[in-house]
Amino acid sequence: MPIASVHEFTAELTVLHRGTPAEGVVVLDLGHLDNTYLPRWQPGAHIDLLLADDLVRQYSLCGDPHDATTWRIGVLLDLNSRGGSQYVHEKLQVGSVVRVRGPRNHFPLVDSANYRFIAGGIGITPIMAMVEAAEQADSDWTLLYGGRTRGSMAFAADLAERYPDRVTLGPQDECGPLDLRSLLEEPENSALIYCCGPEALLAAVEQQCAHWPKGTLHIERFAAKAPTAEQEAAALEQFEVVCQRSGVTLEVGANQSILELVEATGIPITTSCYEGVCGSCEARVLEGLPDHRDSVLSASQRESGEVMLICVSRSCTEKLVLDL
Repeated sequence: MPIASVHEFTAELTVLHRGTPAEGVVVLDLGHLDNTYLPRWQPGAHIDLLLADDLVRQYSLCGDPHDATTWRIGVLLDLNSRGGSQYVHEKLQVGSVVRVRGPRNHFPLVDSANYRFIAGGIGITPIMAMVEAAEQADSDWTLLYGGRTRGSMAFAADLAERYPDRVTLGPQDECGPLDLRSLLEEPENSALIYCCGPEALLAAVEQQCAHWPKGTLHIERFAAKAPTAEQEAAALEQFEVVCQRSGVTLEVGANQSILELVEATGIPITTSCYEGVCGSCEARVLEGLPDHRDSVLSASQRESGEVMLICVSRSCTEKLVLDL
């Protein structure tokens, strides 16, 4: 996984098209008015919208990765919005200009002959490009897609019409909860599972996949996962962080994050969500054992201890040496 860079592509893009594919969802096509090429991206990638100085939000790209001039995102109006989705819905119209950074991908589609995609609500956005990539690669794939109501499920009708034998829709008011047990009861040889949606769905999928081979399940979260009791017990309240390249040593207290201290010293680092879900503040670990509390790194990446997200993660050793 690449380390996030303070030199990531950043540009002012224009809203070229705006649509409403479902209740409470808007789709925006972003690009340059002169059709200047944008950086390439792969399924699973997301971008940051820098809506204001203190308002940065991440949205998955759900368009065509082969379209080099347009980035498409889908945004659900969150009833408990802290400002991001409300800003997008109310202020970003056709012709509006918005500052964008990225793309960044911590949910990459691994090559496989067999995929089982599971989406809940707006979690369909990163899955959209994955479905198309699997289809183009002639892989065996299915999509189980749920939502509160059929009308709230963006792109549902189009997906079901194009792939009637592969897509199963499960509006909760019509069908109840998604039938995960039937889909995941028996591990399939070489199958990879990709899931995105609300935390309740992700937790249920994790539980159903507990007996599947390690590395089979790939999940993207929109909100941080709470640390376990074991994590709380293993982490130190105070520890030292050495920023190797900068020659700076930081003393991290119980109520401080590594990131806030790094920023306070002026060490350059990309920041965005501050919640461990976007992956922008990833740092390489040179010495010490991180206490991973993010919702981005895979199990193998956590076990290797080679990188960490410094906005939420802490330390299990008295000293961490980071490549900062």
